[in-house]
Amino acid sequence: MKLFLVGARSPTGKALVEILRKRRIPFLAPAEKHFTPANAPAIAAMIGEYGPTQLINLADFISGYHVALNRAQFMEERCRAINAELPGVLAEICQRREIPLLHLSSAYVFGGGKKLAYGEHDTPDPAGVYGRCSLEGEELARQWPRHIVLRPGWLFGPHKRGLIKSWLRSIKRHGGEVEVRRRRLSPTSTEDLAWAIVAVCEQVDCDANVWGVYHYCGLTPSWEKQIAALALEYAATRDEEIYRLLGRVNLVEKPVRAPEIFNSTLSGKKLFDTFGIKPRGWQEQLRKTVQSLYDVSGKTA
Repeated sequence: MKLFLVGARSPTGKALVEILRKRRIPFLAPAEKHFTPANAPAIAAMIGEYGPTQLINLADFISGYHVALNRAQFMEERCRAINAELPGVLAEICQRREIPLLHLSSAYVFGGGKKLAYGEHDTPDPAGVYGRCSLEGEELARQWPRHIVLRPGWLFGPHKRGLIKSWLRSIKRHGGEVEVRRRRLSPTSTEDLAWAIVAVCEQVDCDANVWGVYHYCGLTPSWEKQIAALALEYAATRDEEIYRLLGRVNLVEKPVRAPEIFNSTLSGKKLFDTFGIKPRGWQEQLRKTVQSLYDVSGKTA
């Protein structure tokens, strides 16, 4: 197995690179600046020179910034270039060179109105620019038959902590009050997602006929309010100010407004049935992520 990575500086990309290095799996991860739709000939040359057995696209407009979902509404051209046009360029190159493509998409291709978890059979209906561009990227990636499109749940991890940080800042600034959105999520560790990607690639490398769209997420869906409460509990073990405020915590739920969606929970049954990859509990990874925010002095990083 020899992998070519696009978007290796994304939160999931950083976790994946760590795993590949530990496993001594060969890979090439060129700098982000090379991957623009207009740079297609140079991208094709890099891929051709390296000669990978698979290409993994993790490039994403949101990347590590949780506020970028709203920013996409005002930066549609940039979002479309990364989430729609670039996957199309990569799929075309992969098709010409007959290289399998794994493309990371998003739960935001759905509208959020379903009561139960979304399955791969559900019809996408994006609520905003980011979701629409992500769906366009999926459709272009799927034009090359040898594709895996992977939609993850709500991502968090050592390199994706923005929303968690906002909860910790809020409890201190507002004397225990924390604003959250009334929405249901499938919390998913970027490290667990990276391990799932490696497991998928290993089976693709064995010529398994597994092409299609899949979902991967943490084991138990939850309300954002419940996730925030647990994150604050974990922070209190390292942060004296938060510890003193725990008895006064007031989690205020605000209604969801587009482009956010009420329900982004996913079913990972198809991935388990096809690859044998089980969803993992996310609570311990959330604890590790929260504690990673603190340096030796006990202050948030």
